[in-house]
Amino acid sequence: RDDDDINDVASMAGVNLNEESARIMATNSDLVGTQIQSCKDEPFLAAIPLHKRILETAKKLGITDVPAEVVTFISHATQSRLRTVIEKVTVITQHRMESYKDDEWYEQATDVRSQLKFFEQLERLEKQRKDEQEREILLKAAKSRSRQEDPEQARLKQKAKEMQQQELAQMRQRDANLTALAAIGPRKKRKLDAPGLLTIGGEGVGVCGGSPAGLGTASPRQYPRQKITRVNLRDFIFYMEQEREMSHSLLLYRALLK
Repeated sequence: RDDDDINDVASMAGVNLNEESARIMATNSDLVGTQIQSCKDEPFLAAIPLHKRILETAKKLGITDVPAEVVTFISHATQSRLRTVIEKVTVITQHRMESYKDDEWYEQATDVRSQLKFFEQLERLEKQRKDEQEREILLKAAKSRSRQEDPEQARLKQKAKEMQQQELAQMRQRDANLTALAAIGPRKKRKLDAPGLLTIGGEGVGVCGGSPAGLGTASPRQYPRQKITRVNLRDFIFYMEQEREMSHSLLLYRALLK
């Protein structure tokens, strides 16, 4: 009996095995008696067309038999590769869409958009100045009453007449638009879709839990809108340029030519 007490490590540590067994049974009672089995292995790609494609490639190399395990392995490898590509391209897109304007650790060095707007404004002013000069020349030519007119003078008079007719037509069109807007009245702003309102064919259909037909007032429950990341061709080209096995591939050059 003394030897049993010496060899009983659980008793020497102060652990009661009966109490611990009862606690385990109480904690994992829902798992006791259940049977756990692995899920069925579903291939990512269609097995029959993939097997046929692999056989066509293998025959060129002198291989006549390809087991089904190879097809499953290639299907899973394709799925893993595609998941990796999508994850990397998504990160690239998120970096491209990230804005640093409100970040205190960054300051704006150049503003290309403002510079382009400034140049566009300069071009607009220059075009307006040239149009005004041409208009003055045409008006002077139209007011001239010289008896001996050369063909150039006649051309300027005709052009001035056409310009005056065009300006008159624009003024009439502007007055007609203002009259039509005044007759219509103030435009009403379109109401935004309420939370829980489903739009079908331009008509709002409210989903109500208490109504048997499912139509009625909008439900107060709001569903979070899923954030969509839109990847464009530039993001994918940047990804291919960073990858070692794709940086000199034919696919990259074809993408750059588009």
